[in-house]
Amino acid sequence: MGEKVKMYTLSTCSHCKAAKKFMTDHGVVHNCTDVDLLTGDERKAMIEEVRKYNPGCSFPTILIGDKVIVGFNEAAIREALDL
Repeated sequence: MGEKVKMYTLSTCSHCKAAKKFMTDHGVVHNCTDVDLLTGDERKAMIEEVRKYNPGCSFPTILIGDKVIVGFNEAAIREALDL
């Protein structure tokens, strides 16, 4: 699977935890950033990055290839990953 999966999450969010667990359970290599654990300019920059993909800035925001999935939508994630 050549897809690059990037996830913007919050460390305390149950939907984010479910998305992380789904990726791990299915052996999907993913890059995950817990935005709430960042501080200062790094946090500000990451929030701006999330807003580019998801203007509502809600979590998780998941990028799979050129698809943006907001929230833990298992059906959409499976479709995007071809699972």
